[in-house]
Amino acid sequence: MLLALQTFILLYFITLNLSFALSLYIAAKELGIILRSNEDINLKSLLERDFYKPISLLVPAYNEEATIVASLNSLLNLHYPEYEVVVVNDGSKDNTAEVVKAYYDLYPAVIYTRKLIETKPIRAIYRSRKYPNLLFIDKANGGKADALNAALLHSQYPIFCAMDADSLLDSQALLRSARQFTEDDTLIATGGTIRSLNNAETSYGQILKLKAPVKWIERFQVVEYIRAFLAGRTTLSNLGMLLIISGAFGLFKRSVVLEVGGYRTDTVGEDMELVVRLHRHMREKKRPYRISYTMDPICWTQVPDDWRVLRKQRNRWHRGLLETLWNHRQMMLNPRYGRIGMLAMPYFWLFEALSPLIEIGGYALLMVLIMLGKINFVFASMFMVLAVLSGILISMSAFGIEAFMRNRYPTSKDRLLLLLASVLENFGYRQLIAWERLVASFQVFKKKGQWGEMKRQAIKT
Repeated sequence: MLLALQTFILLYFITLNLSFALSLYIAAKELGIILRSNEDINLKSLLERDFYKPISLLVPAYNEEATIVASLNSLLNLHYPEYEVVVVNDGSKDNTAEVVKAYYDLYPAVIYTRKLIETKPIRAIYRSRKYPNLLFIDKANGGKADALNAALLHSQYPIFCAMDADSLLDSQALLRSARQFTEDDTLIATGGTIRSLNNAETSYGQILKLKAPVKWIERFQVVEYIRAFLAGRTTLSNLGMLLIISGAFGLFKRSVVLEVGGYRTDTVGEDMELVVRLHRHMREKKRPYRISYTMDPICWTQVPDDWRVLRKQRNRWHRGLLETLWNHRQMMLNPRYGRIGMLAMPYFWLFEALSPLIEIGGYALLMVLIMLGKINFVFASMFMVLAVLSGILISMSAFGIEAFMRNRYPTSKDRLLLLLASVLENFGYRQLIAWERLVASFQVFKKKGQWGEMKRQAIKT
């Protein structure tokens, strides 16, 4: 029994690491193609094209007074021919509404919409005298998904971009994302790369100088985000198996999202749940479609700078993952859903949902064998190589690819700090995150959907 368990754990990590290595290879090739194509397609040529589609930016906000102005300035200064920004204040307890009203000179407005989706009551709607394309909705608290649904109902354009209120968009992100909808009529959703904003200097919502964060917990997350988006999302997208588009930045066809009923309000993973439901809907209707990710558009977001908030965030993320997989369990190994049912769902169950149980179980088994005096040297050494050393190599490789090809961190000191973080995260940080995800696995049906509160830092300007 022990031998079988040891063999399973080792085979699991071998498969996981091989998939990461393959993903990094694919990501490096993809990034090279993107960088070469960007040299040929500059901002001026994108702006001069007349086949763009107007976009609605949906920004749910809850207790965001520290970052809301910087975030909205970023959105209101994007290079895009025609778009609107729809902000929803979801019953904030701080001064979010007052800050926005004063800064953007808001006045009451009346807008009539068809209530295709039920939401919490809307208290008031405002427009801005400074920015005619800014719409501000003040409503009773209902959670992030409910706020997104309210924004969706009041949006007017065929494509919408769902965002977080503490995020900043690269000035060209919308152009480079939206052009995919003009190039492929079957595209119904696309996501972009998310990066850490912590310690960056900004001006009018744009990054002036990117620096390594001050705290190690923030640096670990910088490396973590690079690895997750560079290696994971790129390969899944290329294989047509993408089940997640980050809630911080994703573009969708409005009509298709309304078809499926908007965002579900009874889950903490509304972003992933919507993507899986879109896959399911289109497969059941037998309609051609595509859901993609591109590493080119960049969205900058604040990451937690203390362990308590980070634990809550990762707990919420893992519960959202498990809720989504469970709610759509009928798709699992169901040929009706093609590669989504036969490949993507099993992959996410095995290498995402169950990964904390297997990883923590591996460490627990190792300690039990040591205490019983039955330590298997081959198992112990191979487990540490696969669980720790391979993790270091994968993180360093991901950061190396990003640093070499993009060179976003200008100083050698910052690059060395983050390279060191890619090593140190494997000694404690990764195990603590795995433990919190394991805890979340036993809380998934106990905790209900709610806003993930995080103490915000004022964005440096």
